[in-house]
Amino acid sequence: MKHRAIKRRNVVMGIGAAAGVAAIGGVALTANASGSRGGSASGSSDALVFDKDDYTELTETITDEAGKEHEVVYHFYKPRDYVTNPSDDTHQSLVVSVPVKIDGKAVDASGAPIVLANAVGAYMPSSVAKATGVGQNQLEMTGMGAMPGGTPSGMPGGGTGAINGMVNLAKLAIVAGYVAVEPGARGRSLTDSSGTYYGTAPAAIVDLKAAVRYIRFNKGRIPGNADRIVSTGTSAGGAMSALLGASGDSPLYDKYLKEAGAADASDAIFATGAWCPITDLEHADAAYEWNWGSSATQSTGKAVDQTVSKELQAQFAEYQASLKLKGLKGFGPLTARNYDEYLLKTYLQPSATKYLAALSESERTAYLAKNTFITWSGGKATFTWDGYLTHVGARKKTAPAFDAFDLSAGENNEFGTGTTKARHFTAYSLKNDTTGLTAKRLDGDIPELLRLMNPMHSIKQRNPHRSKHWWIRLGTNDSDTSLTVSANLAAALDNIGDDVNHEYYWDQGHATNTDPGDFITWVAKVTGYKK
Repeated sequence: MKHRAIKRRNVVMGIGAAAGVAAIGGVALTANASGSRGGSASGSSDALVFDKDDYTELTETITDEAGKEHEVVYHFYKPRDYVTNPSDDTHQSLVVSVPVKIDGKAVDASGAPIVLANAVGAYMPSSVAKATGVGQNQLEMTGMGAMPGGTPSGMPGGGTGAINGMVNLAKLAIVAGYVAVEPGARGRSLTDSSGTYYGTAPAAIVDLKAAVRYIRFNKGRIPGNADRIVSTGTSAGGAMSALLGASGDSPLYDKYLKEAGAADASDAIFATGAWCPITDLEHADAAYEWNWGSSATQSTGKAVDQTVSKELQAQFAEYQASLKLKGLKGFGPLTARNYDEYLLKTYLQPSATKYLAALSESERTAYLAKNTFITWSGGKATFTWDGYLTHVGARKKTAPAFDAFDLSAGENNEFGTGTTKARHFTAYSLKNDTTGLTAKRLDGDIPELLRLMNPMHSIKQRNPHRSKHWWIRLGTNDSDTSLTVSANLAAALDNIGDDVNHEYYWDQGHATNTDPGDFITWVAKVTGYKK
């Protein structure tokens, strides 16, 4: 049934703020699979049928990324489960927001792209259970309760919610005339009454896939184009967005989706937006030391154990060689030896050039006076890798950064199981464990979990149902993970023919988004949408 109209006022911030806490976590219209998967093991029921008439009409004044106010009238569909067998009453539900009028002009969103904005951060749970309007997906941090807008200050969020300058992509989506779907998801901190962890890997990606299946199962009932779903996420949410895009319709997840009671439909998406993705976890420690190994840590002001750092750097060299990737823009093979040059020429120097070119002459002169490592000539910025590292300064994390020897990292918790809170997921950290573990090998389920959680696996397999359009962003000052993580992701996708738009934000830290308007325009471009 329809409910009474409600007026609200909201602001969408256009520039993301640098995070101060380490994260723990073309135009070618290539259609992906849609509708039923036929052989899917998942079951559907009447409980998953979307009631298109069950909404509240809301009116909000939303300020866009350019600072312009818009009066948006939209239909808000309250939280509803996207699976038939949820683990609890809070997390496996979603909300839908559909614009019907913008600045007094009627909007027909029936064929609009659907922006799937997750709020995953730190691999923690997120929920829309209490949402009463668009942009209220909540990231739950242990000891802090639910944080409206997707993230507390300085922590990664999912691109939903405007808090301390972070961008609310769900709100921007409806201002652009798109449909916004915001799914909650289980996370690593959740336990049941017996102390069993039920939100650890692969729960979050299973939930997001189930949400996509729900949308596709309800094609024609949920407004918007179910064949043009665009995922967004930041930090761990960026990792989930990338994984969702890479692993569409992969049978690896079928048993988990069946267990949750997901709809019998495709979970492939059309395009992917990923900001500072914390991914490729089993190689992240090695990549981190290659990038930040010589930098002091923010917590101690001292360098990490250089024996550990160098051993991990050697692992990175081996891993990078195994990928056999070629850099974008004709760079050639990417190796540990030339990756610094690749990052400088492909991302860092162009990023600095773009930033400096946008300044007034006086502002640019002042900036260059403070940052003498940069040479500005002919309208271009150049500098060395060492100069760049010195400019960024201290690293956020110790060594190893993700699979901690003492099992204290959030990612250790992400691979917890049963009543065991945290586990090692790399042989190196297990070998150097400091908690008293006597095991000589990783637990038998770890290899499968790593495949389920790493988009590089599906990309290597050239999954035919993957997203073919990618928007990837990272701050140049972001030491929550290695710069090579997103660069490898971009290169791997480019090497198999995908449309990749990958840039770095100069002088920005973790969980930032300084070009949200460009992203919204990109969505229309790649999906072929015209109002």
